[in-house]
Amino acid sequence: MPDVSNRLTAGQAAPDFTLKNESGTDVSLSQFRGQKVVVYFYPAANTPGCTTEACDFRDNINSLKGAGYQVLGISKDSPSVLAGFAEAQGLNFPLLSDTDLEVHKAYGAYGEKSLYGKTVTGVLRSTFVVDEEGAITLPLYNVKATGHVASLRKKLKIDA
Repeated sequence: MPDVSNRLTAGQAAPDFTLKNESGTDVSLSQFRGQKVVVYFYPAANTPGCTTEACDFRDNINSLKGAGYQVLGISKDSPSVLAGFAEAQGLNFPLLSDTDLEVHKAYGAYGEKSLYGKTVTGVLRSTFVVDEEGAITLPLYNVKATGHVASLRKKLKIDA
């Protein structure tokens, strides 16, 4: 059973962070104040589910940006791994490196989960929508890689 005690809820301030992107440049959530941001956490670059999810964001980036949303992907991968992933998949949004998992933990996106019938500790595939003032408007935990962006767009009332 996943630990839900540290989960964020709608209305809470999104924990700020500064992480290196795939180019090694610092990116902070606070630099997007005044914009809506989709922050999504995924377990590992170059894995089937995470590639599917990242490509889904890539393929829907125009509709998301058209509705005023910036997308940030966060994983525990190093910037060099993220650079290879972004290049291989033609990703068109920042990928951020959280190797010490501090930001994952601040968002409740790391903890116990069931994997193939076993309880393991790891990254919980999660997505957070942050408003222009930095508050969480939509926290989504344990999302599925396939179909997630379509579901998110529906929740946000964003047309194709």
